[in-house]
Amino acid sequence: MKPLTVRTDWTVPFHDIDPMEVCWHGNYVRYFELARTTLLQSIDYDYPQMRASGYAWPVIELFIRYAQPLMYQQRLHLDARLIEWEHRLKIAYEIRDAITQKRLTHGHTVQVAVDIRNHEMCFVSPVILREKLKAYL
Repeated sequence: MKPLTVRTDWTVPFHDIDPMEVCWHGNYVRYFELARTTLLQSIDYDYPQMRASGYAWPVIELFIRYAQPLMYQQRLHLDARLIEWEHRLKIAYEIRDAITQKRLTHGHTVQVAVDIRNHEMCFVSPVILREKLKAYL
């Protein structure tokens, strides 16, 4: 598989900082979500398309390594890279300073396909995902 990586640019807004004047740690999950949505849109399998195909893809695992704080008005690159897709979606993330390119945070999420009709987890990713990834397989 060719690497499937996307980048989203973001600037830390005032409402995301905490009393210590750094980005509140919970907002990093939202930043991962911004990058993941861009990745899924790049293969035309964003959440509306997932739902229309009959599958939900809940996050079952989240890992974040906070290496450096994110500061108010800091310009960021949010990168998402698809690293597993056959049995689950595993997406790796990096948050980098847009100016220095220094890695500030990294992590990953794992999502599994769940059949919307019966709420059963699929142990193999649905065919629709492979169809969406044809250009990358």
